[in-house]
Amino acid sequence: MTEALVTVDHAALTLGGQAVLEDVSLTLAPGRITTLIGPNGAGKSTLARLVLGLARPDRGRVVRRPGLTLGYMPQHLRVDESLPLTVDRFLWLAAPGRTGARRDALQRTGVAHLRRRAVRQLSGGEMQRVLLARALLRRPDLLVLDEPAQGVDVAGQDALYGLLGQVRDETGCGILLISHDLHLVMARTDEVVCLHHHVCCSGTPEAVSRDPAYQRLFGTHGMANLALYTHQHDHDHDLSGDVHGGHTHDGHHHGGHHHD
Repeated sequence: MTEALVTVDHAALTLGGQAVLEDVSLTLAPGRITTLIGPNGAGKSTLARLVLGLARPDRGRVVRRPGLTLGYMPQHLRVDESLPLTVDRFLWLAAPGRTGARRDALQRTGVAHLRRRAVRQLSGGEMQRVLLARALLRRPDLLVLDEPAQGVDVAGQDALYGLLGQVRDETGCGILLISHDLHLVMARTDEVVCLHHHVCCSGTPEAVSRDPAYQRLFGTHGMANLALYTHQHDHDHDLSGDVHGGHTHDGHHHGGHHHD
């Protein structure tokens, strides 16, 4: 088996007198998409900080592969709207270098046409793709994405998760994806880890969705959302979610592309 990128081994962390993480273990491997789910306040972002080396556990340890390169896409990134900052300049500030590399990163995330656009003029979905391009500029071995679909409509979320799968397939990088909605990432992940200060359950999306620990956290009323409708992709979504071309929907779950 390929050497793990990051191993979190029985990690615990207390902040402000509150136990945020308790006895958490996690292994992130090359070429695998691991999704970390849990309710708000469950410690997901804190665990991401441990993985990234931005925090240290009080107990346990975090082991990173020597020479590991990390790419990070934060949940929130505030850019001063008064700054006349173009997308290209924004990327240059994160990774100074040749223009071609920035153009290639934007091309990969489907927003090359926005290179000279002012950052303050971007929509939510456009900004998320620019942030992903920014993370990819580092040519990371491991991509860590904290709620990457926030502020993006459903069609845009589907397109973004599909893009992450393509990045994984093309580069072989590992991906740690943080989300509070399992049903949004069902078709796009290899492993799910359900966190509520400790690891409640883990495994394939289907196994986790049936686990009593998951159902206690999220309730069974939302389980119908896991059988998301499937449609044939004989059309394309643009970045705003508009559909181009014909479309055929059916109401049955049979392993295709999922939307809620």
